[in-house]
Amino acid sequence: MNSKNDQKTDPNAQHDGPDENGLEEDDQRLFSALEPTSSHFLARLRGYFLTGLIIVGPVAITIYVVWWFINLVDGWVKPLIPAAYLPENFLPFNVPGVGLVVGIFALMVVGALAANLFGQTLVSYGLILLDRMPVVRGVYRLLQQIFTTVFSKQGTSFKRVGLIEFPRRGLYAVVFVSGEPPAEVKDKLGNGELMTVFMPNAPNPTTGFVLFMPAKDVILLDMAIDDGAKLVLSAGLVAPKQSKLKELADAAKQPAASDEHNATSDASTPRKAEDTAA
Repeated sequence: MNSKNDQKTDPNAQHDGPDENGLEEDDQRLFSALEPTSSHFLARLRGYFLTGLIIVGPVAITIYVVWWFINLVDGWVKPLIPAAYLPENFLPFNVPGVGLVVGIFALMVVGALAANLFGQTLVSYGLILLDRMPVVRGVYRLLQQIFTTVFSKQGTSFKRVGLIEFPRRGLYAVVFVSGEPPAEVKDKLGNGELMTVFMPNAPNPTTGFVLFMPAKDVILLDMAIDDGAKLVLSAGLVAPKQSKLKELADAAKQPAASDEHNATSDASTPRKAEDTAA
């Protein structure tokens, strides 16, 4: 009886994981927000329509984007495949994704060849040839740096998400920390420790401002890079989940609580021994 009353009267009791129905917190919030507050028939139909739109809309758009990408790659790669090897010659229907599979396999072959001495020699000769072309050289170097930064394990990427005061004091903007500024910039400015940050424009993060500013003026966040990008892309509508941070904080508190409990038990043991001796 006491346990049941404690569960009813405890206002801080919360469930971090899925409930009995297997729904997460975001799903519960979605369905509770779209539940009609009025008993009117048209209001309930409107709520059902919005619920179906929110559920089906992202799925349909995702399928459309994936289908568009598959057809795009097929349009590029299929003309390079001999007609005798196309599956349409053996099947009575069109098989989508053949060009995508062949393209992925070709990229793997190129990567494997570039990993040995023979492939590295061919790549070096190709780079020498591209360096002799005035216009193509600049475009290739720019694209190579971008692809190395994004895809290579040895490339650099954004390290942290932060906040800076912009456009005036008291207002804050989201930035991505790129690292340290170039040596020439540090020598010219000479204002102590500096950071290179990128301040994207919402909701189009492909444009923005590259800023060199003192590190003390950048407020670093524990937010993941993907969560920061979602925050910018959604114009602040999609807030990152902080459940992982809460779990880490709870996990850090548990050893401290156990140590405190052990210290208390160790302190009470001599007292019990003294009482027994007396």
